[in-house]
Amino acid sequence: MNLSVTLRSYSRARVCRNKATVSVYRRLSDAPEEPQSVKIRRAPGNATILLFPGQGSQFVGMGRGLLKYGNVKEMFSVAQKVLGYDLLSLCLNGPEKDLMKTVHCQPAVFVCSLAAVERLNHENPAAIESCVSAVGFSVGEFAALVFSGAMNFAEALFAVKVRAEAMQKASDQVSSGMLSVIGRPQAHYKHACVRAREHCVSLGIQDPVCSVANYLFPDGRVIAGHKEALDFLQERSKELNFMRTRLLPVSGAFHTSLMEAAVEPLRDVLRKIEVRRPEISVHSNVDGKRYMHDKHIRNQLAKQLVSPVKWEQTLHEIYQRAQGQEFPHTYEVGPGRHLGSMLQKCNMKAFKNYTHVDVALAED
Repeated sequence: MNLSVTLRSYSRARVCRNKATVSVYRRLSDAPEEPQSVKIRRAPGNATILLFPGQGSQFVGMGRGLLKYGNVKEMFSVAQKVLGYDLLSLCLNGPEKDLMKTVHCQPAVFVCSLAAVERLNHENPAAIESCVSAVGFSVGEFAALVFSGAMNFAEALFAVKVRAEAMQKASDQVSSGMLSVIGRPQAHYKHACVRAREHCVSLGIQDPVCSVANYLFPDGRVIAGHKEALDFLQERSKELNFMRTRLLPVSGAFHTSLMEAAVEPLRDVLRKIEVRRPEISVHSNVDGKRYMHDKHIRNQLAKQLVSPVKWEQTLHEIYQRAQGQEFPHTYEVGPGRHLGSMLQKCNMKAFKNYTHVDVALAED
């Protein structure tokens, strides 16, 4: 596939600032960028933050009722050209077993999340105009970066496609998975992973992998690695002070060293697409810090594949406030309410100003 030729005619999504507003829009041309203008400081209580979900939030029926908003229909049309299949039909009708595949659900969540932004912009444009920060969980980072103006829609979608395919290929090389864990305060997750790796060695597995892949909220983790390691953790959950464990319906050990084979394909495509400094604050999953420039974005997105998602740390970074200072209004844009649930566990005061923008509505 000739990337430069293929993407030239596709849609671009950007954030365009003027002196008082942030306007999200999509276009099909490659017209020159408008010059940036002075950023407007907003009182915390008047500001908004957007959260973009990741893989696992998808469901059959998402996208229903959204085609009437903004450029959502055009976005799905562009997606069909980039992906080579009818993403809208897959989102609306399934089958579920196909939508759940990594290669399909990552693009689906990406597009539906930006469709939710279009809905929010239609119903409450002030929420878009007042946005000061965006953060995405795993693949949700790409949607956050598109919203921020750092990437255009079609190129970011193509990068998501390459990412998903590379992650699926890496997953096929070894039997692995991800385990959601709710622990007691005395649980030691890293020590539990060491014990699980030692168990794998006793079974003859060379260089076993078992590590924390997601820091979700206090005492909430996702541990990923070899299937035998996860079985060990489940069998000894009581001994390890794990109150609840659940295997996640994913194809591999994402955000661990088992994804190393996926890094270079993603890094390669990120070199070929246009990446700009975000117009608003966007935070990296790798360390919770703000993206500063295009090279930083490219490096962190590739590194994210083999690094734990530090979501809890990122939320603390975003919502840190002086005593008495108001919290911004938070919108979760995309399928599911997983990020809102985590926000509630991390910061109840911030959660009081939380709204979910649904991606499945009753048809008119």
